[in-house]
Amino acid sequence: MKVSYQGNSIRVQAIGEGIAELCFDREGEAINKLDSRTMRQLGEAVAMLAAEPELRGVLICSSKDVFIVGADITEFGENFKLAPRDLCALNLRSNEALLAIEALPVPVVVAINGFALGGGLELALAGDYRVMSDAAMVGLPEVKLGLFPGLGGTVRLPRVASVEVAIDWIAGGAPAKAAAALAAGVVDELATPETLRETALVKLKTAAAAGDWRLRRKAKSAALPQDAASATALFADARAKLARRSAPHQPAALAAVELMEACVAIGGRAAIEKEAEAFVRIARTQAAASLVQIFLNDQLLKKKYKAYARQAAPVKQAAVLGAGIMGGGIAYTSALRGTPVRMKDIQQSQLELGMGEAHKLLAKQVRSGRLKAERADAIAATITPQLDYAGFEQVDAVVEAVVENLDIKHRVLSEIEGLVGADTVIASNTSSLRIDDLAVPLQRPENFVGMHFFNPVPAMPLVEVIRGSRSSVSAVAKIVGYGVAMGKTPIVVKDGPGFLVNRIFTPYMQAFGQLIADGADFVAIDAAMEKFGWPMGPAYLNDVIGMDTAIHVSQIIAAGHPQHMRTSWPDSLQVMVDHRRYGQKNGVGFYRYEVDPAGKPRKSPAPDSHELLKAVQASGIREFADAEIVERMMLPMINEAVRCLDEAVVETAAELDMALLLGLGLPQYLGGALKFADWLGLERVLEWSQRLGHLGPQWVTPPCVSDMAASGARFYGN
Repeated sequence: MKVSYQGNSIRVQAIGEGIAELCFDREGEAINKLDSRTMRQLGEAVAMLAAEPELRGVLICSSKDVFIVGADITEFGENFKLAPRDLCALNLRSNEALLAIEALPVPVVVAINGFALGGGLELALAGDYRVMSDAAMVGLPEVKLGLFPGLGGTVRLPRVASVEVAIDWIAGGAPAKAAAALAAGVVDELATPETLRETALVKLKTAAAAGDWRLRRKAKSAALPQDAASATALFADARAKLARRSAPHQPAALAAVELMEACVAIGGRAAIEKEAEAFVRIARTQAAASLVQIFLNDQLLKKKYKAYARQAAPVKQAAVLGAGIMGGGIAYTSALRGTPVRMKDIQQSQLELGMGEAHKLLAKQVRSGRLKAERADAIAATITPQLDYAGFEQVDAVVEAVVENLDIKHRVLSEIEGLVGADTVIASNTSSLRIDDLAVPLQRPENFVGMHFFNPVPAMPLVEVIRGSRSSVSAVAKIVGYGVAMGKTPIVVKDGPGFLVNRIFTPYMQAFGQLIADGADFVAIDAAMEKFGWPMGPAYLNDVIGMDTAIHVSQIIAAGHPQHMRTSWPDSLQVMVDHRRYGQKNGVGFYRYEVDPAGKPRKSPAPDSHELLKAVQASGIREFADAEIVERMMLPMINEAVRCLDEAVVETAAELDMALLLGLGLPQYLGGALKFADWLGLERVLEWSQRLGHLGPQWVTPPCVSDMAASGARFYGN
């Protein structure tokens, strides 16, 4: 037998005894992915194999360290813009290559040597048998992109494994290790990485001799032999669970379950066609567009981090100046991820509080099973609490986290600069003071940046790295690298009042205050915004932040941007502060709070809040439709995001939106303020502004949006 195919994604060769090897080997790249080029070449290669009369079996494998990581997500943007009929046809053309594998007159064995995710696992399911390396992982994570499998995964997985497995894997999106995949029936055999190829070849030769592969293939394309009553109950239970746990406005998981139920009695090509039609509907949703963009934004950030890594040495020894809850959280996060840290304070009680916070967080890791007790003790030992500056001459970076007072910070920063090395970077964890103002007394302002953590530090993934006007590229790069090493997502922003996230958040909260002043019920506002997708409404969020903190920060930021953050209405937060209603910190704010048995605050109504707020509602109570509440709340956020991008507070729309998603909990299906603006269409944003601009400058869209709308431009080009 002489078969040969050489593409730049796939090659085929005869390896003896009538067996052909189809190998995914993407030229010039470390991974394999199923882009349009690869799918075209796969179709050509399989057609060539189908025409070979001496063929006895096909081994599908990969020459990379992974099998196939999935589809080429960079192609989704253009593809998903196609008309529904054209997108469906494109999807079915991709499916033809997998259907052709199943039509080969010989057995097909797939050797899974590394990650087989998404389309990679779907391709493996088209084979008759799957042999998996015990070091590999497989899964169908499409739901995390707002999608579900579109290369036959919803059809083949229930038939290869079971309906229960298919629901769990497709609706959950979690990857599985080799042992779990074998137990689930997704793969047929495991092997060590060294013996994988030989094991797969033995499996193939055995299958070719026995012929039982034909029965397996027939079952895979047939209707499912499922008892009607049990199947109905199974899918009903799955739908109920998804309704409870699915994120708002993300329909992919539920749609996948409904699709699999509809295909129980179909199977084969008809089911593949039904999947393609349903996939198109989901691919064109707002959630899919946004979650795919979030994935691409994340890839952009990783490329930027690699570029920063080339400009500065990593932080091997860190220090935190100022203990307590914040300092302890920073020290814990650093130590947990492998960077030893000195924690200095002037009070022993604060050091004890900081170390207590670190020990509490480590104990939680032990209770959850994520850490062994001895490992937790070893991590704690890398945090050195101290009342003096011993060893500070050896640290690579210092995070200053003392009280938010300019004079105190000046004294502390000047003192520490004289004790550390000439190349040590000092980063201030300020939330409201400008980096340039803090740098005034420093002799080496080029080694000074901001490193703004969000509370609670261990849980919040975002850290803003603030670039002062005199901060050097290497100093910024070192702190970005330190943030990555801590497991955070650093976003580099330009210095200015509120930096990026809090600046954009301030007009959003001002809009809440004006709604209250105009007579809206804060409970109704919270309900509307939570229905829109926010994890908590603005009244509840103010209670969590603390009313006194919220009003202090917003006043500082608004004073720094007087042209478009001025207010003309009485402040409902001031009413709360005047009545010592600070929120969760003292048990009453807009709502009342009691501690539940788990130690967490439990929210309950506070009717007297409505009475207090009448003082700022000069025109009385008024009912607002949910849509009006959403427009009045979200437009100021979009407008401020546009201003920040236009002023180069951040370099790209991707970084801005990622900061909002990670720092504020903005609903993922929106993709960020700028992605949301793109989804609405800039013409609609302008229409909102025309209707709401009379409310104040926060609702007036910047002129650049009109220019973009006129030229057909968007914040994201895809």
